[in-house]
Order: sequence, then C-alpha cells, then structure tokens
Amino acid sequence: MIDEAHFSLMIHGGAGALDNVKDQKTAVRYLESIRQILEQGREILSLGGSALQAAESCASLLEDDPLFNAGCGSVLNEDGKVEMDAAIMDGRDLSAGAVAAVDNITNPIQLARLVLSESEHVMLIEDGAMRFADHCGVKRATEFYFYTPERVEQLKQAQLKNKMMLDHDETDEGSEDQKYGTIGAIARDMNGDLAAATSTGGIVNKRKGRVGDSPIIGAGVYADNETCAVSATGYGEDFMRTVISKTISDFIWMQKMDAGKATAAGIEYLRRKVNGRGGVIVIDRNGNCASGFTTKKMIHGWIEKGGETMVRF
Repeated sequence: MIDEAHFSLMIHGGAGALDNVKDQKTAVRYLESIRQILEQGREILSLGGSALQAAESCASLLEDDPLFNAGCGSVLNEDGKVEMDAAIMDGRDLSAGAVAAVDNITNPIQLARLVLSESEHVMLIEDGAMRFADHCGVKRATEFYFYTPERVEQLKQAQLKNKMMLDHDETDEGSEDQKYGTIGAIARDMNGDLAAATSTGGIVNKRKGRVGDSPIIGAGVYADNETCAVSATGYGEDFMRTVISKTISDFIWMQKMDAGKATAAGIEYLRRKVNGRGGVIVIDRNGNCASGFTTKKMIHGWIEKGGETMVRF
C-alpha cells in the first residue's frame, strides 16, 4: 500500500565534469540556487500544492537563473539565436505538453504547460509554438534578455573552432570536461501524484532546428503515477536513442524495482547501449528519490518524503 502522507521533490541543473565550477565561489552559487529553489518547491507541496504545480514552478525558477542553460541562460545556435525546448508531464493521466525550437519566451516550461492544458496536442514547434504563445497571451522577451556576455563568448569560441560545444565546455566535443546543460524538476505531492518537467537551451553553435531529448516524452521527461517521475540531462541524442526516462519507468513496472534499483539499471543500459553521457533524477510512486549519471558530476538536489533539503554535485 502506498503511503501518501508525504511529498518528495528533486531538481537538477546539468551534468558533466563541471570543471567550470571548481572554484568555491562559483560552486556555492550553483548549490545555493538549487537549495533556494527546492525550498520554494517545499512550500508549494507542504501547503497542498500539486506535483504538476511544483514541477512547473521549480523549472521556471531554474529557467530564470542565468547560471543554467535554460530560459534566460540559454546558449546560442549557429545563427546567434536562442532556440529552446521544454516539456512537462502529469503522472495522473499521462497528459503532457512540449515545445521545441522556441525563442523570445522567458519560460518555455510555462508554454509547455499551456500546450498540456489549453491544446489538443502534445508538442508544438518553432513558428507554430510561437503562434500558440501569442494566442495564449504569452509575452515575448527581447533578444537582449538572452544575450549574456558568457553565452555570446561561448558562441564566438565555438565558431572559431568550427564545432559545437555543450554548455560551459571549452574542450573538444566528446571529452569529459563538458557540462550538459538542461534543467529539470520532478515531484510527488501529498496525494501521491507525480509530475516531471525538463527545459533546455540546447547546444552552443547547434544547427538551426536541432531538437534534443528534453521535449521528447519518454526520453528527456516522463511521469506515470503507477511507476515514477523522471527528468534527464545529458547528450540528447543518446537519451533519445535509449528512451531513457520510459526505460526507467518500465524497470519499475515490469520488474517491480524501486527508484534506486531502476535508476541504476537505466544508467547501466544507457552506458552499455550507446555509452551515453549525462544523468537522471527519479522519484518513484512511493516517494523514494534516486539519481544516477555517467558523467563525473551532476548538479542536483532533493527533498525525500518531506525531509531535509540535500544538494550536491
């Protein structure tokens, strides 16, 4: 029998070697941001808010922090433009909303939520998604909102080297000195309902129109009350090929695993099949929290069953 009298919450802000956060001051900034956002999520859930509400709110706050590659901190594509992807899923009925290749939207996760609640579709892309945003009265930001000095310099360096770079990477693609920039939030509320949200700015100097795993249901995000909620961060093509979030859910459903065992099995599968790079956060239907990654580190934090707030790389 499921114990419903508690809530759990997890968020992440990217995976990789995280060499860019070696100095203590920068590390503290990352961890403090994660901690503060978890505490705001705690307030929502402790007051009886839904898992969907908590996931959307925490993801929005991560998008608002330029430390992370989502929302205002999004990286720039080959044309020097922002193209963002996001998705959100409700574990109660598998309803979901996703957007891909959108620009000038401060919080793509909120637009994804509108796709879930105000449309008959699951995913809208590019011009169609922007037209839907206008229909819903979503205000657009200017391009300058996204042009942080760090992101402009990253694009310049990537174009000088004639290659794509992943988030804060300053080395060759495929090395271990990369940070795969995606943000995510998953929650279980006191009714036992699950929800998951994932958002990203993608890859520095990526081709126009490239879409990663973040808005793909079952790859970058998944939630089902009968199993778990999952948000992934990593090299998107690896996560799409393995449908990693749904794979972890299937381990729970078919093999009766808990969050910890299913996460370990999923990460092993990701590594064995495609040598995948990145990680996942998972909350199972009983509120157990787990994380796993194939990179050196992953920025993440959690509140398990209403307990202490934990943050770490």
